[in-house]
Order: sequence, then C-alpha cells, then structure tokens
Amino acid sequence: MAACLNHHSIPYIILEREDCIASLWKKYAYDRLHLHLDKQFCVLPHMPFPDSYPRFVSRQQFVSYLDDYVSRFKISPLYRRTVESAEFDGETGKWIVKARNLGSGEVEELEGRFLVVASGETSNPFTPVIEGLNTFPGDVLHSTRFRNGKAFQNQKVLVVGSGNSGMEIAFDLANHGAQTSLVVRSPVHILSRDMIYLGLILVKYIRVNLVDSLMVMLSKLVYGDLSKYGINRPKEGPFFMKAVYGKYPITDIGTCKKIKSQEIQ
Repeated sequence: MAACLNHHSIPYIILEREDCIASLWKKYAYDRLHLHLDKQFCVLPHMPFPDSYPRFVSRQQFVSYLDDYVSRFKISPLYRRTVESAEFDGETGKWIVKARNLGSGEVEELEGRFLVVASGETSNPFTPVIEGLNTFPGDVLHSTRFRNGKAFQNQKVLVVGSGNSGMEIAFDLANHGAQTSLVVRSPVHILSRDMIYLGLILVKYIRVNLVDSLMVMLSKLVYGDLSKYGINRPKEGPFFMKAVYGKYPITDIGTCKKIKSQEIQ
C-alpha cells in the first residue's frame, strides 16, 4: 500500500506496533520457513523478485526482498505506535486516529481523509487455556518462539495444532530426531505445492466448486485415505474454505510421509 501511494505521490503515514518492518518474518518465524506459494503469487507491486530467487522463496530471501522494497520506495513507518482508536469525523470528513507511543507513553493524534487497516491475519499470538498446563513440568513454546528442532533431539514433543505452521514444525522436529506427536482437532485439506499452483491458475477461469473437486480428487490419489492416521477431509472444498472462512489448506512439504511412516504420531 505504501509503495503504491508513493508511486502516485500521495502523502501518507504508517503506524507500526513493532520496532521494525516485517516483524513476523524477522522475529517470529521458524528457520526453515519458505513461502508456500509460487513466487509469482507473492510478489509486491512495482518490484519483482530477483531472477536468482527460487520458485519457493526462503524466509531470509523474503526478508531481504522486503528490506530492499522499503529502501526503494522510501517507506518510513512510525515505529512502536499502537492504535487505540480510529473515528470518522463527519463534519471535517477526516479520520481521527489516536496511537500510543510505546517509547514515551504519550497518546498521539493523527488525521487523514482515508484510513487503511493492514494489521494482518496473524498479528497476535494466541495460546489457549489448557487444563493442567500450568503444572506441566516441560517447556511450553508458542510457534512464534520456535526456531528449529536442534534442541529437541531425542525428546518427546507434542505439537498442538495441524495448520501449516504445526505441520511444518512437526516435520522439522522429526528431522532433528525428536519423538514427535501432532494433535489434529479439525478436518483439514492436504495439498502439494503443485496442486495449489494448479488450483490458483484454474480458479481464474473455472468455478471454484469444480476446482475444489479436482483438488480433492488429486489429494486422494497422492495421499490416499488419511483417516486411519487421525486426519479427515472437510466436506467443503479447499478453495471455498479459504474464500469463505479464511482457512488455508495444508501445503505438504513432507509431513504426510513421516505421518505414514509413524515418525510423527
């Protein structure tokens, strides 16, 4: 958004709660993370990825790309500002935003004709209240604090949650020799990177329900019946669920093979 406004010489102010850009990628992501989508679907406006980048961009490459992007478009957020309120003044036709400066503690007031909210889907880590967790003698980590599985070799580790982060963290733990178990609560769609790439192309030209039918058929051919391992498919299709509920299908990067071999329970 900032780059596009800059491109059209429109003045703007960005308020950022963290102390850096791309904090999710710089401070809260695990080491082996790569973009799950082909880079052509993840490029930002007015600046392509370098030709040397692979099809699936790594965490460090994406951070470098974002740093270069900020530099090119001279994006300078006001850091450590947390927005407390935003109200539209009908008389002046402007938004009045109050933001607390986390450095000074003061509340700053800003105004503008337009307001863009870009707070992200995963901006606030959530750890549910689980009975007995406060007396559990082992370590408890939220996924945003996990970096890699090196420290967990030969230890028993339970991963709670089977979204993309949970699946990939379980995979990384198993690769580092941890005795890994995975809790799967809800039905999930599991697709390969190539299936998702094909689906994203087809959904531009074909109805979503037809694309979903093809994705489910391909998933069954590649992964078979996973119900005996505790994984069931939802009744609704993967692209429909993404559009309606914001629920992403699982991008399999090798976890399913380890589940079938019982390296991951």
